[in-house]
Amino acid sequence: MSAVTSPQQYVQEKAAGSGSSFYYAFLFLPPQRRAAITAFYAFCREVDDVVDEVSDPGIAATKLAWWRKEVVASFGGQPSHPVTKALMPLTAEFDIRAEHLLAVIEGCQMDLDQNRFLDFAGLARYCHLVAGEVGEVASNIFGRSSDATIAYAHRLGLAMQLTNIIRDVGDDARRGRIYLPVSELQRFDVKAHELLMRKPPWGYSDRFQALMRFQAERAHQIYDEALALLPEQDRVSQKPGLMMANIYRSLLREIEADGFQVLHQKVSLTPLRKLWIAARTHVRGR
Repeated sequence: MSAVTSPQQYVQEKAAGSGSSFYYAFLFLPPQRRAAITAFYAFCREVDDVVDEVSDPGIAATKLAWWRKEVVASFGGQPSHPVTKALMPLTAEFDIRAEHLLAVIEGCQMDLDQNRFLDFAGLARYCHLVAGEVGEVASNIFGRSSDATIAYAHRLGLAMQLTNIIRDVGDDARRGRIYLPVSELQRFDVKAHELLMRKPPWGYSDRFQALMRFQAERAHQIYDEALALLPEQDRVSQKPGLMMANIYRSLLREIEADGFQVLHQKVSLTPLRKLWIAARTHVRGR
């Protein structure tokens, strides 16, 4: 960070530079809420980057330990990182608590400690930390009047994380991680090494296609469950979450239409399409 970069500029650049679908939903928020979600999202990116970009697990674990101390110090009134300096003035207004941030770090720690999940229950626990807790904080920032909205946010976070997992099967496998539950790989007779095939026809067997259809159908079901949980009185305030849901679900449908070609490439939507989906959701309210 250069000496002239403020904490607010830092988090803005961190959020915008990620190319994430989340950024397009932030654009439609009023300034104070946008500042809060941008700072919180930048925190999530910082912690996630420790796992994704630091190749030495020991160094990554040390960095996560530093972030735990930084969260505790920040909520004690002594933030030292640009992200926490940007976030702390907004925590009380939007009910962002230390345990929310520590849960995200715990989820990233799981990435260091294990690279397989035996069953869906174990995967769901991981998703709760890295996506459900994030969804809860986001729902607080967007504005909610009902506790039922928290349940919606957690369910939506799970659906979106499952979409990420489907999209990133090949990328994750090359990093030594397989998020698809071992019990489901076995059920569809898909071997871990097939996810790493790097030449045509890659690992696109009928067995793999059936496994991925199962993953996509479950994700769609959880999207539907999440949307059914959203109370009517919070539907307007939670529009940014609905924008993200529509962007992610469009991505999932794109992957399905493409025949789950996720082992040798990363399927994505163009920035223009993401912005169009966000704008359409803003107008329609759903």
